[in-house]
Amino acid sequence: MKVWFITGASRGFGALMTKEAIAAGDAVIATARNPKTVTEQFGNHPNLLAVALDVTNEVQAKEAAAAGVARFGRIDVLANNAGYGLLGAVEEATADEIEKLYATNVFGLLKVTRAVLPYLRRQRSGHVLNFSSIGGYFGYPGWGVYGSTKFAVEGLSESMAAELEPFGIKVTIVEPGFFRTDFLADTSLAVSPASIADYEGTPAGNMRNFPADANHAQPGNPAKLAAGIMTMVNSANPPLRMPFGSDTVAMIEAQHASVEKELAGWRELAVSTDFPSDATASA
Repeated sequence: MKVWFITGASRGFGALMTKEAIAAGDAVIATARNPKTVTEQFGNHPNLLAVALDVTNEVQAKEAAAAGVARFGRIDVLANNAGYGLLGAVEEATADEIEKLYATNVFGLLKVTRAVLPYLRRQRSGHVLNFSSIGGYFGYPGWGVYGSTKFAVEGLSESMAAELEPFGIKVTIVEPGFFRTDFLADTSLAVSPASIADYEGTPAGNMRNFPADANHAQPGNPAKLAAGIMTMVNSANPPLRMPFGSDTVAMIEAQHASVEKELAGWRELAVSTDFPSDATASA
């Protein structure tokens, strides 16, 4: 039996992972701002501990981790799933909007991770799942600030994977594409109200219409993603990056091809900035 610590467990991927884990016989420390939203869905299951957690509150994060270990004795999987989106051109986003987004998507993830890692290091085992997005691998117009939080998650996770490997702790970056959750609804997506007229008709401006057209018409099946998470977590050698969705795979392949093409075109200038090698200098 694995013990999961899941943030944002009241809805979306968090709730679906909670459901899958309990069905598999695992235990779940399911965290949400209001834990009643968790128990209303799953009841008082013996393998479920619903805990109040605002990920921006470091004290609460430590208390939630301690409560989970007191109940189940350990934590095997940390799923940093809580987060939300911000739509608008980079110039349109206000400082307050940006700071609030980073407080949840980046600093909140860090606070929860720091609260849980001491238990994983003590065990010399564990698996950290940091939810990113295809927007953390490729920059979309209109999603620049949100994407920057996910780029931060990707960089942090790569370093964590190397830092935690000596302790037997694995790290996986989960990269969903567009899945049929409520992410594009106003409960999970903030839209910057400071619209600049100059962006109307541009890719960033047109993106403001995307949520209304795409919400609940996305190609990805959230239940299949949750099942895929279970398969990946139970594998002997989980990946550093786990993309989910055909749209994500296609975008990653296109991004790789674009980077390789650009590098080939500018390679000579790129490598020309080194000091001469000893062999060149003595010739």
